[in-house]
Amino acid sequence: MKPSTDPRILSLAAEVAKSPEQNVPVILLKLKEIINNTPLGSSELKKIKQDIYCYDLIRYCLLVLSQDCSRIQGGWTTISQLTQILSHCCVGLEPGEDAEEFYNELLPSAAENFLILGRQLQTCFINAAKGEEKDELLHFFHIVTDSLFWLVGGHVQLIQNVLQSDHFLHLLQTDNVQIGSTVMNMVQNILQINSGDLLRIEAKTLHSILDEVIFKLLSTPSPVLRSTATKLLLLMAESHQEILILLRLSACYKGLRSLLNKQKPGTEFRHEFRQLISLLSPKVYQEVEEQKLHQAACLIQAYWKGFQTRKRLKKLPSAVITLQRNFRSKRAKILLKLKRQKEEEDNRLQLQLEKQRAMRLSREVRLNMLEIVHPGQVEKHNREIEEKSALIIQKHWRGYRERKNFHQQKPSLVEYKAAVTLQRATLKFLAKCRTKKKLFAPWQGLRELTDARRVELKQHVDDYVRRHPSSQMSDVASRELHSQAQERLQHYFMGRALEDRAQQHRDALKAQISTNIEQLMKAPSLKEAEGKEPELFLSRSRPVAAKAKQAHLTTLKHIQAPWWKKLGEEAGDEIDVPKDELSIELGTLFIGGTKPP
Repeated sequence: MKPSTDPRILSLAAEVAKSPEQNVPVILLKLKEIINNTPLGSSELKKIKQDIYCYDLIRYCLLVLSQDCSRIQGGWTTISQLTQILSHCCVGLEPGEDAEEFYNELLPSAAENFLILGRQLQTCFINAAKGEEKDELLHFFHIVTDSLFWLVGGHVQLIQNVLQSDHFLHLLQTDNVQIGSTVMNMVQNILQINSGDLLRIEAKTLHSILDEVIFKLLSTPSPVLRSTATKLLLLMAESHQEILILLRLSACYKGLRSLLNKQKPGTEFRHEFRQLISLLSPKVYQEVEEQKLHQAACLIQAYWKGFQTRKRLKKLPSAVITLQRNFRSKRAKILLKLKRQKEEEDNRLQLQLEKQRAMRLSREVRLNMLEIVHPGQVEKHNREIEEKSALIIQKHWRGYRERKNFHQQKPSLVEYKAAVTLQRATLKFLAKCRTKKKLFAPWQGLRELTDARRVELKQHVDDYVRRHPSSQMSDVASRELHSQAQERLQHYFMGRALEDRAQQHRDALKAQISTNIEQLMKAPSLKEAEGKEPELFLSRSRPVAAKAKQAHLTTLKHIQAPWWKKLGEEAGDEIDVPKDELSIELGTLFIGGTKPP
């Protein structure tokens, strides 16, 4: 026993289990009070329905309804109330694990029991003699049909079962006006919920329903029954084009439109009657013919497409040849691509070998150079090579770094340029807007000054004049000021002349230096000098001449010395020269920049 089960359901189930069979129907009527006292659509009501289903109280109701009504205590009153209880319990119920049994067995059985009860009530109603008894039985019949409609509305899959039932056809074929109108109203309400199931039933059953409705429409004198039959037939024809085609073209219903035209409809269903006649008119028949033509066109298209397909299949060998050609072409392209890749790989290996060979050759040349170079110059030579190599490595590294930085900064540069372009366009647009605003701005004119404003402005002017009095200068003071200005101007022009002469002297010196440098650069070597050309480069400075003589002697001594004395020395090292070697005539030593006197 579940702890959340409603205690009322528990006690009712226990009472049903303990009570004799004849008292069970009356006990089950207590379910109506429990359901009515629970709010509609609430979770509590769903839970109560699940408890009722779990304790098999719904099956007890079905068993009671399947019994003979004369053996049930309370008769049709109890049975009608049990049908209401059963329909309300089944609608909105979530069976859970037993869903297949509930939907496939219990619900169809309940619908079939309702139809059987309807037939029994129909028989009792026809055989009843008293009017009060008939009214009471008709009331019970309405309750049963309403319960059936409620059950079918909650489970639309039962519509097909109801329409295909033999008991339903017997109910529909009754001659009684009240029973027949009630059944047709129920069918109309069911078809309004879901009319698609009407075409899923067997064709024989559908013809039987149509025949009975048309029979009631044409042969029944009751306006109520004719009105109900007209509305039902109109609903069926409007809902399904197939039924309309059947009524218009089938040989079973030939002449239906002419019979309907001869009928005199009542004022209550005249509008629906005219709609039904208009649906069966030649205009609708023309639409049907157009639909047939559409189907024929679809059939022609199907044959044409089949012909085209067969034609393409005949061309399949040529298509296969084309496919093979394309495949071979693609394979040749792939082989050519592989060949090119192999050639590129060979070229790369050849280039690598050439690089290795060039490196080996450069190393051999370097070793040969080391053999040729003087032993004292080897270290210097190696250092120069290392410096050159370091410079090359630095150059390539800096180039790589700058290119990398440039590529990293390129997006930001593009964004910056885009921002500048947007700003420029925005500023131009705003400037145009301001220009247009100024051009088309209406002239507002000047505001007129009031007397109070004029007095205020005059007061401001007087205050300013009083705070800033004008300075008046006499004739003598102005003459003295003029003379001072003249003296300052004269002093400026005199200083400017001195600066111009100094600038000219500096320019002359620069020109002389440039001339001497150019003359020195163009001077011939000592071997080629002739005549008095060396005298043009004599210097009168003895310290300069002594230094030049010392450098000359050092160079000569270094050149004439044997090679073993030059070990460990550099070409630019200074050598001590005795003073007596310097005591020679210095008049022939060169020093650039002056000419002999």
